[in-house]
Amino acid sequence: MKAAARTSEGGGRRAAVLGKPVGHSLSPALHRAAYAELGLDGWTYDRYETDEDQLPGFVAGLGPEWAGLSLTMPLKRAALALCATVTPVARSVEAVNTMVRGADGSWHGDNTDVPGLVAALGERGVEKAPEAAVLGAGATASSALAALAAMGAGQVEVYVRSEARAEEMREWGRRLGVEALARPWERAAEALRRPLVVATTPAGAADALAADVPEAPGTLFDVLYEPWPTPLAARWAGRGGTVLGGLDLLVHQAVLQVEQMTGVPAAPLAAMRAAGASALAAR
Repeated sequence: MKAAARTSEGGGRRAAVLGKPVGHSLSPALHRAAYAELGLDGWTYDRYETDEDQLPGFVAGLGPEWAGLSLTMPLKRAALALCATVTPVARSVEAVNTMVRGADGSWHGDNTDVPGLVAALGERGVEKAPEAAVLGAGATASSALAALAAMGAGQVEVYVRSEARAEEMREWGRRLGVEALARPWERAAEALRRPLVVATTPAGAADALAADVPEAPGTLFDVLYEPWPTPLAARWAGRGGTVLGGLDLLVHQAVLQVEQMTGVPAAPLAAMRAAGASALAAR
């Protein structure tokens, strides 16, 4: 479901990103750049620090001028209960990062991280994932599994730090129709030999793996964007491999959010990427 097309003529349309913490979010820079490029002069996009307990009341108090919400941690699962309809992809990973207001006032939930990841890889010419590895577990890792499944992966190696995390990833794989082959984190250097590696770990967690980057690496998608480049990404690029970063994911998922919230079918990818890069450089 997409919102009806909305232009600056209507004026006063609002959207925002919610989460806790949310002060670091690049979403305002990305969405505002899109509004400027599309001529949506009456649109505003803000950020509100909101936790899981506050989310239902916040959403209930929004007026008709609100078109959509972007959701970051820890709200992606809590948002499911607030949506009248939810896309299959969001349901499959139990995470909503996009809420769009329908004409009847109800909310529609989606997850643009998964198709955003696929689109970012496609932009670099990676359209299939017959052999791939994921570093880490958790919400971003489940989105990565879903994206890889959509790209035709039958099996994905996942490198995790505990058996509990391993079982979680195996369960996500069963839900998503891809076999998650759990490997201990101590063997994570093996992942770097795969044609496609998606690193979903927190800042610093994969830094030591930089020393293990092979001579001719394939494609690395490191979902971090600050600090950037990570030691792993820098070493990968230095050895001639293809590197994507968190900004690539943020921009592509935000493009889909803008299209859904505004009803305009072609959000300005280049302008949004430039705004994100500029915002990062200013920090």
